[in-house]
Amino acid sequence: MSSTRTRMDPSTLAQRLAAGWTTVLDVRTPGEHAAGAIPGSQLLQLDQHADTLAAGLDAPVTLVCRSGQRAIQAHQRLTAAGATNLTVLEGGLNAWQAAGQPVDTTPGTTKGEMERQVRLAAGSLVLSGILASLRWPSARFLPGAVGAGLTYAALGNTCAMSRVLLKLPYDRTGSADGDKAVAALTGRAA
Repeated sequence: MSSTRTRMDPSTLAQRLAAGWTTVLDVRTPGEHAAGAIPGSQLLQLDQHADTLAAGLDAPVTLVCRSGQRAIQAHQRLTAAGATNLTVLEGGLNAWQAAGQPVDTTPGTTKGEMERQVRLAAGSLVLSGILASLRWPSARFLPGAVGAGLTYAALGNTCAMSRVLLKLPYDRTGSADGDKAVAALTGRAA
């Protein structure tokens, strides 16, 4: 099966949530979700559960990430696995917040948003490369490689570093949490 990607603006999503017409699936990292999420959204990293989720989705689901890009990728993945009745929140959580819609946060969260983690990793690699080049001159190429990667990420609207960071245990939900989210979204027992 296939479906066309339907985009939804924040006010329409708020109306549909209030009427119980859709469920929100947040495809960001646990740290990003804890820092701010649409109230009632389900957090799920699709790399572990896409096929199971797609097979069990009957009700409308709206996919959300920070800016909308990861939600579009999630839409493509779920559609390829057979899901239909999916929408993407246009502009992601950024647009939701700009529209003045409510956001839940987890107090005292220590995990950062993915963009912040990428900046930290890139900055650390650049600094390490510069310091290492004082002893080993060829290490000067590391900051150049990081710069090239960041330029490519900006031009291609994709980020290989964030994909690597998502593989770390720090940014992953446990399988039990994923099973609970799948159960909540599909209406089946975990």
